[in-house]
Amino acid sequence: MVFDYTLNFKEIDFRKQPELYRVGRGEQGVLLVEPYKSEILPYWRFKTPELAAESSSKIFQLFLDYKDKEDFVGMDMARKFLQMGYTRARRYTNYRGGKKYNSDGEINERQNDPVKAESAAIFMEKWKLAREDEDYLALKKAHQRKYR
Repeated sequence: MVFDYTLNFKEIDFRKQPELYRVGRGEQGVLLVEPYKSEILPYWRFKTPELAAESSSKIFQLFLDYKDKEDFVGMDMARKFLQMGYTRARRYTNYRGGKKYNSDGEINERQNDPVKAESAAIFMEKWKLAREDEDYLALKKAHQRKYR
């Protein structure tokens, strides 16, 4: 299902209106869907492996808290933040300052920052746990079937 960017995200509480939520692909909507964005974003950090470990553990705990409440939208948003922790840390692993392109639109030289690579691996572990969680997958399927 395609993420619907036409919605008025400033007005919608997706906890109260989960029928408006679409999973989309990858991290789509991760910085739009409230109240989840405001609940999860303050914990999202990946600059060092220590911060990544603390951050990914907290976000995964939020995933489990949403799971206890059978709050699929919350679970999916936590999964997206874990995925985004991985992808952003990988971008900083490969490109100084996280910038793939320079001001001329040319691709910057690749690097290998082992600290950021470790942060990415930490997030990957938690992201994998979330995306493969059987309850998450069942709730995802039910949500998609119910709100097509």
